[in-house]
Amino acid sequence: MATINQLYGTSTAITLTLTSLTNTSLRQSAVVSNTSDKFMDAKVHVRVKTNASGTSATGLVNVFAYASADAGTTYSGGASGSDAAYTANKDNLIYLGSIATVANSTTYDDLFNLGAAFGFAGIPEKWGIVVENLSGATLDASVGSAWYQGISATVA
Repeated sequence: MATINQLYGTSTAITLTLTSLTNTSLRQSAVVSNTSDKFMDAKVHVRVKTNASGTSATGLVNVFAYASADAGTTYSGGASGSDAAYTANKDNLIYLGSIATVANSTTYDDLFNLGAAFGFAGIPEKWGIVVENLSGATLDASVGSAWYQGISATVA
């Protein structure tokens, strides 16, 4: 009997400018194409650093996903598919989770499951993320990045 195992892809950067993201602002990533790899799932990693002052004791950074069901012609939530400011309604995005950002000059990392956000039905062929800064201050200018690791299956 064959055994099906998870097969992890290479960690790949997501084009997303998070450095110096002002408080209450949202930033969308460039679209990630899943047309070649055809991953069934992906782990999305987001890293931010809070500013030297002004961070709220209840601060957080929200992470959302957007996707396309028409090969990238239109994106959910009014996203554009580009690394740019996001000004549409975030309520129309898929919530991935939050990162508590409660101290000044601190780097925070968190990992989100993209497949769970899409109901474990496989991830879309075109997708991206939107990050909302609610830390209480502008994010640090030196640290801010996102990447993903795709997951598929192999038969052993």
